[in-house]
Amino acid sequence: MRLRPLQIAALALLIPLVGCGSNTDGDEGRRETSPSSSGKKPAPAKEAPRPGDQTVTMTWKGKERVYTVHAPPGYTPSRRLPLVVVMHPYPADGAYAAQLTGFNAKADEEGFLVAYPNGVNQGYNALVCCGSEDDVGFIGAMTKRLTGTWKADPQRIYATGISNGADMSFRLAVELPGTLAAIAPVSGGYIGTAAQNSAYVPKTPVSVATFVGGRDPYYEQFEQGIKSWSARLGCRPGRAERFKGDNTRTRATCRDTSEILTYRLPDMGHNWPGSKDPTMGEKATGVTATDLIWDFFDTHPKR
Repeated sequence: MRLRPLQIAALALLIPLVGCGSNTDGDEGRRETSPSSSGKKPAPAKEAPRPGDQTVTMTWKGKERVYTVHAPPGYTPSRRLPLVVVMHPYPADGAYAAQLTGFNAKADEEGFLVAYPNGVNQGYNALVCCGSEDDVGFIGAMTKRLTGTWKADPQRIYATGISNGADMSFRLAVELPGTLAAIAPVSGGYIGTAAQNSAYVPKTPVSVATFVGGRDPYYEQFEQGIKSWSARLGCRPGRAERFKGDNTRTRATCRDTSEILTYRLPDMGHNWPGSKDPTMGEKATGVTATDLIWDFFDTHPKR
């Protein structure tokens, strides 16, 4: 897929990537063209588990942090449901992540909780970008609140995201041991100094489903990242299978019992496949990431 003019302009301004933990105010790494859906600061709200959408403000390390929870129709805290944490690109927010991915509709259909954490200044402190906030700690505290107050199933907590949010899913898999059952990074990767540090691996099994576009400017980095992840975990890849045209998917089983499912979409750029969003959505490959991600999560509880 061709990059849109705004995306080309943004890519031209990219600066060299740096490793996790060495971010500065000017080090933005990948900068997306996806707009924030809301420039207004949410008002603090008291958490009250119920169906529908709810924006929650919590204090983490002296700062107000915001996340939105979506619960399906008929939800009650008496039944433990899976939880999917969906993370936005940079610069954007949780409202844009919901719009781009369509996970609310999928949650209503399949019966699970979704949480959309907002990054500070519209970004997360992931592997190469953006900022210096303790987003790992914030998202860890958020999931604890959701397993406590909302009664999310601690055996079925998952994370996904695109670009900066996808990178963040890899960081959470490593730095929140015992929390996540699986992750699904889309147009993002195990990159930066994390890919160069052989000790930077999950201490507990975390399965991975990832989507890599052949026209993504970061394709080579993402490919190398998934190869490094696979090698460190002693994974044995199977044969690539054709999937809807020229797309392929490759499965691998790993020494720690986790699995890797890699979708390679040669005609896709830096996008979320199957989304109608005009900025970061992509329909041409015939692949719907949100459906495939949930199918993967649904069959991969914590091991």
